[in-house]
Amino acid sequence: MEDSNANKNDNNGEEEGRWSLKGKTALVTGGSKGIGYATVEELAGLGAKVYTCSRNEKELQECLAIWRNKGFKVEGYVCDLLLRTERENLMRAVGDVFNGKLNILVNNAGVVIHKESKDFTAEDHNIVMGTNFDAGFHLSQLAYPLLKASENGNVIFLSSIAGFSALPSVSLYCASKGAINQMTKSLACEWAKDNIRVNAVAPGVIMTPLIETAIKRQQLTQARILLIRAHRLIFLDEPRTCSRGQRFYLLL
Repeated sequence: MEDSNANKNDNNGEEEGRWSLKGKTALVTGGSKGIGYATVEELAGLGAKVYTCSRNEKELQECLAIWRNKGFKVEGYVCDLLLRTERENLMRAVGDVFNGKLNILVNNAGVVIHKESKDFTAEDHNIVMGTNFDAGFHLSQLAYPLLKASENGNVIFLSSIAGFSALPSVSLYCASKGAINQMTKSLACEWAKDNIRVNAVAPGVIMTPLIETAIKRQQLTQARILLIRAHRLIFLDEPRTCSRGQRFYLLL
């Protein structure tokens, strides 16, 4: 769960202005922390009705309580995106709540496992590729009729600079993000005729719980940690910066 004081809605009346998403519907996966949490707040703060999911029911309920107190229209669903049946149940629930139409799908949920490539197991492969790539692709397939029915669909994938750059000890993560980049291009070509736009956001190092945990567990080398903290390796920023970048794709 995010610190509510650190994520106050500061859209300054934009719900009614140029950036308004009033009347729009959105599904954001992995919305209980990090970039997903910031994205839920961004979209809801601009007036959208948002549905999100998390594997952790306690975290999800705490987040929903915070959002209700802020007056946001957000509902949630406990879901393990590694399982196809749970993805199907999630999208069925979204279709019911939003009356068969969905304007925005943000495929945010992701994981990273830090190991040398020679040490990755089959289970590691299934977890990383299943969460980062398979889940987003499958959810996009499931969401397609809802996005088409809205007559103004938008899909956003959370990629990473790791999809473009070679990084040590995260080869599976890099591969999953590289696959997302190519899939984004292909879906954009296929679905443009249905008035569905497909884009990807590829941030650098964002200080999310995922990165904080990696630093605490010393899964990043001390040299990389020092470079990150010194802003020398990759620009270090907060989740809200990334979520705000997504609005340009949604409101072009």
